[in-house]
Amino acid sequence: MKSENMKILITGGSGFIGSNLIRYILTNTEYQIVNVDKLTYAGNLNSVEDLLPSKQYFFEHADICDRSEIERILYKHKPDKIMHLAAESHVDRSIDDSSEFIRTNIIGTHTMLDLSKSYWLKLSDLKRSNFIFHHISTDEVYGDLESRDALFTENTSYAPNSPYSASKASADHLVRAWGRTYGFPIVITNCSNNYGPYQFPEKLIPLIIINCINGNLLPIYGKGDQIRDWLYVEDHVKALLKVLVDGGIGETYNIGGGNEKTNLQVVSQVCEILDSLLPLHPGKIKSYKDLIHFVKDRPGHDKRYAVDSSKIEQKLNYMPEEFFESGLLKTVTWYINNIDWCESVKNGSYHGERLGLTEGLKE
Repeated sequence: MKSENMKILITGGSGFIGSNLIRYILTNTEYQIVNVDKLTYAGNLNSVEDLLPSKQYFFEHADICDRSEIERILYKHKPDKIMHLAAESHVDRSIDDSSEFIRTNIIGTHTMLDLSKSYWLKLSDLKRSNFIFHHISTDEVYGDLESRDALFTENTSYAPNSPYSASKASADHLVRAWGRTYGFPIVITNCSNNYGPYQFPEKLIPLIIINCINGNLLPIYGKGDQIRDWLYVEDHVKALLKVLVDGGIGETYNIGGGNEKTNLQVVSQVCEILDSLLPLHPGKIKSYKDLIHFVKDRPGHDKRYAVDSSKIEQKLNYMPEEFFESGLLKTVTWYINNIDWCESVKNGSYHGERLGLTEGLKE
């Protein structure tokens, strides 16, 4: 990659995707990183702790809605590019209380755009011409796919169906408007479901792994027939860097893994890997699959997401490297070996209420 001395400001760098992005950059490039993170329940500095101290890395504990702090950070560190990942992202939480999603995902994005634009206008001609604001978003903004053969493209109309996806769609629209109205150099990426190391244990795959290890029931919404396209997180961060460096100003790129699975298939595959790596002692339960427990579906649950990644493949020569089976094996193995990390990031603020994870369900 070019511009080895490049300094990148990353919001939400202590979250799942953000921490994997920072780990990849620190391990594979000479880029400098400014990690701006509020450190909410899902953000954890332990995710990059083993790579520190590093002359490439700077941390700023700040809320993206805090205008004075963000302005201070911009002019202190003088980033060449910005990658905006900070967001509330758990659909169940957004259903129970949408207020923080509106604040962080919409107002926070507006704050970042407004202050970044002012900062950009004060840069030298050379730095201004190389600047970019990269907004990282989700395929959930497109809504639900009814046809089994259809795919979301970059031109698919937005139709979000949850408070979370609506807040992300709003953020996408703001970013696009700043590009069109002000000539602000933006790029947007919309990714499919990520999985891999360092994911907060409320999301499906780590939740299932940890429940298996603890001998708890494995809750699955409805019949488990919801379909998602799964993208290994390291493949995603490689794509993000590719877009940051080589992407076209004003463009949108879908990033998918090409691995469509039902939720029941995902849970079953996790169980099969654990049956092999961490077999149960002889007893009533012969396989972790025996712990599968179907619960009432959540409101407005989208049936299928799947993105068409042909644009990024053709324009930027990007392809994911990980098959779902190989990525899932790496993921399960990582969680088995890092169960202490999982316990350290769980602060008790979310107990899986919507999934019916009460004490009565524990086996």
